[in-house]
Amino acid sequence: MPARNTVFLAHALAWAEVKGAGHIFLGVNAIDYSGYPDCRPEFIMLFETLANVATKAGVESRRFQIHAPLIKLSKADIIRKALELNVDLALTHSCYDPAPDGRACGACDSCQLRLKAFREIGMADPLAYARPVAQ
Repeated sequence: MPARNTVFLAHALAWAEVKGAGHIFLGVNAIDYSGYPDCRPEFIMLFETLANVATKAGVESRRFQIHAPLIKLSKADIIRKALELNVDLALTHSCYDPAPDGRACGACDSCQLRLKAFREIGMADPLAYARPVAQ
C-alpha cells in the first residue's frame, strides 16, 4: 500500500496525543526496502516536524519524537537482532499482499527481501507462506 507508513504514523500520532505520549516508534528500514519513500530518514524527520506543528500537544511545547531504530539496519541484521531478542519470527511479516487468512504471500517485494535475508544468514524462514517459496 503506498504511503502506508504515513498512515501508520498518523494513527500513532493521534493516539499518542490522546494518551499524552511523546515518543512514537516505527519499524521502517531504509536499506532493504521496496522503494517506498516513507521508509527514508528524511521522511521520518519531516513527519516529526509535522507532528509538532499539527497537534495541540506539539504547539503547546509537548514535543513528539519519532524513533525508527531499524532504519539503518539491513534485513539480515534485523533478523539477527530479533533472534538475539528471542522474537518468534513465525509470528511476523510485512507482506504487501497477504492472503485472506492473513498469511504472507511469499511473492511481493517485502516477502522476497525477507526470504533473501534469511538466506543471507543461513536460516530457513519459519513463516508459513500462503504460496510455496524457495528457501
